Amino acid sequence: MATAGAAVVDSLDAWLRLLRAPGLGGQALRRLLQRFGDAPAVLAEIRAHGTALDIAARTRAWLAAPDHERLAADRIWLDQPGHRLLPCTDPDYPALLADSPWAPVALFVRGDAGLLWQPQIAIVGSRNPTAGGRDSAHAFAAALARGGLTVTSGLASGIDAAAHEGALSAVKRTIAVVGTGLDLVYPAANAALAERIAASGVIVSEHPPGTPAKAQHFPSRNRIIAGLSLGTLVVEAALRSGSLITARLAGEVGREVFALPGSIHNPMAKGCHRLIREGARLVETAQEIVEELRPMAQRLGDRLRQELAALPGDGDALGAGDGTGDDALAAGKSGDSIAGSYPDPDYQRLWSALGHDPVAIETMVQRTGLTTQAISSMLMIMELDGLVTAGRSGRYARAGGIKE
Repeated sequence: MATAGAAVVDSLDAWLRLLRAPGLGGQALRRLLQRFGDAPAVLAEIRAHGTALDIAARTRAWLAAPDHERLAADRIWLDQPGHRLLPCTDPDYPALLADSPWAPVALFVRGDAGLLWQPQIAIVGSRNPTAGGRDSAHAFAAALARGGLTVTSGLASGIDAAAHEGALSAVKRTIAVVGTGLDLVYPAANAALAERIAASGVIVSEHPPGTPAKAQHFPSRNRIIAGLSLGTLVVEAALRSGSLITARLAGEVGREVFALPGSIHNPMAKGCHRLIREGARLVETAQEIVEELRPMAQRLGDRLRQELAALPGDGDALGAGDGTGDDALAAGKSGDSIAGSYPDPDYQRLWSALGHDPVAIETMVQRTGLTTQAISSMLMIMELDGLVTAGRSGRYARAGGIKE
């Protein structure tokens, strides 16, 4: 008679079991995925040949008799709107992060997972900055967000929180990478900020719900921040600082590193000065960063275009609706076609839905029947190509159509 642990499980359940299995680890799981293809297959192989695969006894024991109450709680959390598990085998897994050698095998997501594909600038620094450092982080984040970059940080006190606040003050979305489960907020003082980020942006973690804050989790959080971003800006940091580790990791994977100079009498500037001596770019304005990262953002857009082109052409994968009104939208008006540059009919549908007046993404979803994620991805490509302009209020229009 088969036991409950040996019952056939769906893909999500297989992922949750493997991610919670003690002693398995992300690197080992990734190797098993490369060998056997997907999570259910890996789970089945471990059950059948765990000893031959050199899987630890405690891992095999847990997978044979997992904590079903804990797994059920994970499913309940994932069933909530905006909650998602994003494994490395999913096509929505962010490309830049996947390119880094330390990419986590899966991400837990709260908010808009499509935002993880947007061109990002990481802003990091001291948890105990000076007042000037906090103001600089806020101002640079707001300016960079207006310049088309999504601000990514770690939801910590100090520079991180100021960066998130700066992006939100510009009525732009921001990404928080945390070292706890997404049902917890650390530090607790940032709980309200976390709610604001999740409402319009996204919070991600490699840790399942219920995972508390532990010192060993934060270096891996810094690796994810560096891997997601085109570049990293360090605002203030002492000589012994996790922010310097984030900057080093960014450099190791070929991303740009920027640092703000400060007073020689400010101990919080010494880390930035060290980075500058070691080759980080000294910056004084947000525009310098935008200009430096624009070519990288364009390459990211090209890559996303290829990803979207590889999807099925019937529109189902992009969440097309039932077709109501689609013919009129797809046909466009005389002289109102972008088919020459974007042969995919979904782009024409979106272009017709945009018009010349600022339009919210939610309105475009209603007009086109496409998903929010698909629209966000296409808007990024069209913005990089100079066809679309993003307003401060999060609305979009054809280039030149926004007067905010």
